[in-house]
Amino acid sequence: MERLVTSNLKMGIIAGGQLGKMLIQEASKWNIITYVLDKDEDCPAGKIASHFVKGSNLDFNDVYQFGKQVDILTFEIENVNIEALNKLKSEGVRILPDPDILALIQDKGLQKDFYRNNHIPTSPFRLVQSEQDILKSIDNGDFSFPFVQKLRKGGYDGKGVAVINSASDLNKLLPGPSVIEEKVEIDKEIAAIVARNNKGEIKCYPIVEMLFDPQANLVDKLICPSSITVEQSEKAKNIASEIIELLNMEGLLAVEFFIDSKGEVIVNEVAPRTHNSGHHTIESIVTSQFEQHLRAILNLPLGSTKLKLPSVMINILGEEGHHGNVLYEGLTESMAIDGVKIHLYGKKITQPYRKMGHITVLSPSLECALKKAEKVKQLIKVKSWTKN
Repeated sequence: MERLVTSNLKMGIIAGGQLGKMLIQEASKWNIITYVLDKDEDCPAGKIASHFVKGSNLDFNDVYQFGKQVDILTFEIENVNIEALNKLKSEGVRILPDPDILALIQDKGLQKDFYRNNHIPTSPFRLVQSEQDILKSIDNGDFSFPFVQKLRKGGYDGKGVAVINSASDLNKLLPGPSVIEEKVEIDKEIAAIVARNNKGEIKCYPIVEMLFDPQANLVDKLICPSSITVEQSEKAKNIASEIIELLNMEGLLAVEFFIDSKGEVIVNEVAPRTHNSGHHTIESIVTSQFEQHLRAILNLPLGSTKLKLPSVMINILGEEGHHGNVLYEGLTESMAIDGVKIHLYGKKITQPYRKMGHITVLSPSLECALKKAEKVKQLIKVKSWTKN
């Protein structure tokens, strides 16, 4: 993309959440002109983009008209109107990652078929059309408890997922076409972020380990480097690199894995964009995931993924029982701790478990970083307050 050096490159980002905001912060270093499409005028990315366009990522006309304004189009969310992207692509707009890849990943059923067809290790599954199909399959003995139901489309951050451990959980079944997976006995959850440019250059980041909040079903702590074996780490990196190569994808791909009770590395799902499991890279890796995504979609040389310091990332979530204008507690005390880097997303309204920011704690020792992160976690609270 030689136009990068002309300072006239227009990049569009569909959706204006925190991922879009952090992508724009990197793009501004290269003087890229940024456009953001979002329904919310107060979205995190909207205030720092060169141009904000109000509209829906699901509306054909909104996405199509937005795409006509830019030279290159990317996204920070999978749930985008594919028909509009395909029309833009047919008219010569560069869309990266490609709409065909996005369409496959939007549908968890197609995603699982892709793994099976390409011999990528994943949990056994079957596809169903409705709750009634699930109940019939149980009656017929086609599959048994426990199992996990995932809606084929629209789920994220634990939404659209039901864990069915026994017949008493059948009231949790979700309506709609779904993937039914055997429930994996999980020992650890890990993630790999891998990038690929048009030249076919591929670079994978160090594997991270994820600990989840059981109530919010969101990442509670993200640890880099992970505690898995060298063999498991290399296997995860190789699988992630194989997937992005098979997809012939340009951009950044986050691959989430389970390590089961037998130590096997199993793909859970992927996201074709920057990801919560890569926020620590801003400070702890030579090249952040946001800069790497830009390098990949602009077909520039990929940056180093070398670890600078061990890190622990924690999400800043809205407190239970609080909904409204944002009040942060504990920021000053947390900033007094060496190695603490705070990122606030600028969301105007808090609600329980909403992602309001993240904190990365750096230390020469992972053990020390974990202790500091736990202290910060106790200090920082996101509450609400009432205007007078």
